[in-house]
Amino acid sequence: MKRTFAAGLFGVTAMLMAGSAMAGEAKVFETKSAINNLSTVTVNGGKARALTVGFGSGAYRRPGDPANMFYAVSDRGPNFVCGDVEAVLGVSADQVCKGQKVRVYPTPDYSPSIYTIFLNDDGSFDVKDVITLKDQNGVPLTGLTNKLTVAKTEKPVDANGNPLEQSVSSIDAEGIIRLSDGSYWIGEENGPSILHASADGTVIERIVPAGSEKDFEGSAYKVTGGLPAILVKRQTNRGIESMAISPDEAKLYFMVQNPLANPNADAYKAAKNTRLFVYDRAVSKLSGEYIYQLDDPQSFRNDPSKKQNAPRISEVLALGNDRLLVLERTDKTTKLHEVKLKGATNILATRWDDMSTSPTLEQQNDLGSINLTPVSKTLRFDSADYPEAPNKLEGLAIMGDGALAMINDNDFGIKGDPTKVILIDGLVQADKF
Repeated sequence: MKRTFAAGLFGVTAMLMAGSAMAGEAKVFETKSAINNLSTVTVNGGKARALTVGFGSGAYRRPGDPANMFYAVSDRGPNFVCGDVEAVLGVSADQVCKGQKVRVYPTPDYSPSIYTIFLNDDGSFDVKDVITLKDQNGVPLTGLTNKLTVAKTEKPVDANGNPLEQSVSSIDAEGIIRLSDGSYWIGEENGPSILHASADGTVIERIVPAGSEKDFEGSAYKVTGGLPAILVKRQTNRGIESMAISPDEAKLYFMVQNPLANPNADAYKAAKNTRLFVYDRAVSKLSGEYIYQLDDPQSFRNDPSKKQNAPRISEVLALGNDRLLVLERTDKTTKLHEVKLKGATNILATRWDDMSTSPTLEQQNDLGSINLTPVSKTLRFDSADYPEAPNKLEGLAIMGDGALAMINDNDFGIKGDPTKVILIDGLVQADKF
């Protein structure tokens, strides 16, 4: 049974430093930091919309960092589809989208950034040390869509419906870890890709699907085609939303948010099989690809659905070597599954990475019929048991005493939601790093 305690019953410092509390206890934090205030957007005939910063697209805490802090990363900035125009801006969709299928960016100059979060004893959190992601020339990167030809992309417009120029170098940062040398690895949704960035946020290298490198020509950073070519089949806005690191920092783990649109969007909508990758840092190449089967959409208790594409993967956290915590969520329900790679089939560089294979992996939910074994899953958390938990949790960090911090992506407040951190003891036990 879930238990909660009110703000102030225990100080954060005591919680993080003085031994473990009762399993299942939870505390929610909100910020009063001025950094949280982004801008106010208005359009002719519409309403003012105060935007905040969406800190929580990904999170990570290094062993040895202060017990009450973690790193967080923002995504591409405020954005929404035409169907949300009236709710967000107070005008008709036709006024902004003009009958086109576009994505609206009300603050197109926003740069995805890394933030340092400190939890306080009074139930608040502070935001410090903002690091803007930038290219090798020091130019801040935007979150606008890339000029993709191999993979599908979206056309961006501003809040008044004016077309925005796509960029070869822009990114949609969604997952983060920090190495002991101070550099970062980031999971990126749009490409999809993974990024290596220096301690000051300069992108060192972007690794994209093989065969798509030309779409990124002109980027003022190194681009390598080190991911399987089949990843260009990712459904739009369903790329890589995660990043984890093994305890010895030898391996990166990341997942595609949903099954690929392979061979088409109909397959994506019905598929349960998404892909989990292992990247060997010593040789700078992938060493593993595994199948993770998404849960039945009816099992997400706060918003059960008949749509198999409703569940998605928004975070991966390493609990040990090849032992992971995977955040699988819908809009209003979050589950955490402990996942082990041992015993699962490694499909890297097999026919399941070949775009000519038919039927595809995404068209075959019964893996036993094709002699494939997915990773094992054990449920460790369900937000339906915690009514105080925010929707759209996307970042995970293990704090100083082993308590698990989860932060939501509030979508920059476009619908008025605040960013919250929920801290819970006793959910998982990580190996000693």
